[in-house]
Amino acid sequence: MPVDDVLLDCEEAMDKAVEHLRHGLRAIRTGRASPALVEHLQVEYYGAPTALKSIASISVPEAAQILIKPFSPGDLKAIEKAISDSKIGLTPHSDGKQLRLLLPPLSQERRLQLVGQCKQHAEAAKISIRNARRDANKVLETEQKGGVISEDALTSGKEQVQELTKSYETKADDMIEAKRKEILEV
Repeated sequence: MPVDDVLLDCEEAMDKAVEHLRHGLRAIRTGRASPALVEHLQVEYYGAPTALKSIASISVPEAAQILIKPFSPGDLKAIEKAISDSKIGLTPHSDGKQLRLLLPPLSQERRLQLVGQCKQHAEAAKISIRNARRDANKVLETEQKGGVISEDALTSGKEQVQELTKSYETKADDMIEAKRKEILEV
């Protein structure tokens, strides 16, 4: 396998780790309401777990409120149960046709807990990035031992993999810093 292919595979793996981090951070609550807080919740829908966004429209009419309108009025109870059973800590208020989730203001202690969650997500992403680096370096070493690439190509390839690692870790750090500022903003 040529060095370029190894680098491409490594970059894809690192890209997936950063994308997973981005997706995970969307679900962490900040000072204002966001549909991303609930759209991933699994609702028991005709016996199969289904994402909430597939069976209801989710909107944010006010900064501290999420409005959920089921496409079918019969699904209201199932959605209400899924939200109550979830770990998001919000109580749904029903008027018979739709649900409202009122987000209480975040305390400083809760904000710091959320920042800690962000850091956990970031560390998991960095571990994935480093694992991709390790795998790429192993492939390069195997290719060099097999006589497919030269010693110079091995050294150059490892340096390029390290540069990729640094750039993706920087992306993860930047995302965490932006989310941290968003959470701590009062």
